[in-house]
Amino acid sequence: MHVPETVPAALDRAAESFGDGEALVDHSGEHEVRLTYRELRERVRELARFLLAEDVRPGDRVALNAPNTHHWVIAALAALHVGAVLVPINTRFTASETRDVLERSSASALVVAGTFLGRDRAAELRADAARDDRGPDSSGGTGSAGPIPGLPALRTVLRLPVERTEPPVPWCTDWADVGDRARSVPAQRASEVAASVRGTDLSDMLYTSGTTGRSKGVLSAHRQALAVADAWAGHGEVNAADRYLVVNPFFHSFGYRAGILVCLLRGATIVPMPVFDTRAALDLVQRERITVLPGAPTLYQSILDEPARAEHDLSSLRLAVTGAASVPVVLIERMQRELSFATVLTAYGLTEAVVATMCRSDDDDETVANTCGRPTAGFELRIADAAGRPVPAGSTGEVLLRGPNTMLGYRDDPQQTAAAIDADGWLHTGDVGRVDSRGGLTITDRLKDMYICGGFNVYPAEVEQALARLDGVAETAVIGVADDRLGEVGKAYVVARSGHALTEHDVLTFCRDHLANYKLPRHVEFRPALPRNPSGKVLKHELR
Repeated sequence: MHVPETVPAALDRAAESFGDGEALVDHSGEHEVRLTYRELRERVRELARFLLAEDVRPGDRVALNAPNTHHWVIAALAALHVGAVLVPINTRFTASETRDVLERSSASALVVAGTFLGRDRAAELRADAARDDRGPDSSGGTGSAGPIPGLPALRTVLRLPVERTEPPVPWCTDWADVGDRARSVPAQRASEVAASVRGTDLSDMLYTSGTTGRSKGVLSAHRQALAVADAWAGHGEVNAADRYLVVNPFFHSFGYRAGILVCLLRGATIVPMPVFDTRAALDLVQRERITVLPGAPTLYQSILDEPARAEHDLSSLRLAVTGAASVPVVLIERMQRELSFATVLTAYGLTEAVVATMCRSDDDDETVANTCGRPTAGFELRIADAAGRPVPAGSTGEVLLRGPNTMLGYRDDPQQTAAAIDADGWLHTGDVGRVDSRGGLTITDRLKDMYICGGFNVYPAEVEQALARLDGVAETAVIGVADDRLGEVGKAYVVARSGHALTEHDVLTFCRDHLANYKLPRHVEFRPALPRNPSGKVLKHELR
């Protein structure tokens, strides 16, 4: 099947090919939402006309900070429909982390959830801006002309009624008012703008943390986003009969590209889940006859350990795709035996490459559990030494990737881009692995000390930089330690400044105010000094 060059083209093809098939089923709000592919396209076109009315132009950045609901899908596709660049924001970010992404991406529009899990993110952004002591913005003004002080590029804020309908907010447009504003723009104009989008145009800017402690905006084009989604869909044999429960957050490439775009290309039904709850997930599998359920290994372990599992009919499940951690063979076997999965696959990717390797449906359990599969989506794979030279088969080294779907680069950071992608086009992932005789990749370590907490990448340098702002801290080092439920959690080693009596409570309370939940250290150990090598680098392997 031919892969469309752009996301607007993919939506048009889906509406024509799968028109009356269910595209979206959302149980998260006050009322159930069910949309066919034709209806989805109409909702997307309406919101696209709204964005055009708000003067969002091709190449502008549209940020999206909301949980997995039908609103996210419509908003993302509408932004891409008008040629804008989608900037998903992690819903676990604090207001200051969110505002940093909005500022550095130069977002001109923000689509943000209303009250969700007790937090009003739009109100938090305004409050954070009011507390900011950075003073006038770089343009020489106060930065208060727009809806959120300090963000002069931001012109429009659209607020979503995620859990319930809420009173209007003066500086936001309410989701219910989109139709009225959209009518000021002819439908033909929206169609013309969508048709002008090209496969080489930027489609999204996904922010990912780096070892410097500051997130980097990873740039990709429409054709790349669709190509990796098509490869994922092909190995999973996804089709229009599938019903896909998307637990992975839409703000992550796993939920967005391997979720929304996969369904769009194959006509499968998207069933979003805003917050994972084991019992609720089982209810949805039974009620909606879910067939596709990807996620981190902890998701499947939670389901297997759920006492109410036997009370649910899970016979519809056929495909599981997992990764992000080592998967025990016994877990693969239990998933197939007890959860009815006919196919269980593992994969490897990163934001800069999304899906680089993946198992195939005919791989045995040992291969699935012990490797991340073989290269896919046009990627070449090399295991290299510190100089970038290939190492002998079976030897360990850094994982390098090259292919047409490698990121275009980091936003406004040519130096970091050059450090990541060498002159021969190889992306240096920072992961250590080996390749077996059949081409299967096994990840054995992480060069950059990153660990994975509940399926989310955590970079210790970011936590360490946050802790450095806590009064009384002299030095810190953060590592990942094993955790039965989350896979890995952070442990912070802290050296207090002389005369300061810090406690574990002090450290954890400070972190909760400055870091997303999955980044929070779960353990704190105070030490008089950190182990270092002669050049002064902290020896984290000794701490481990």
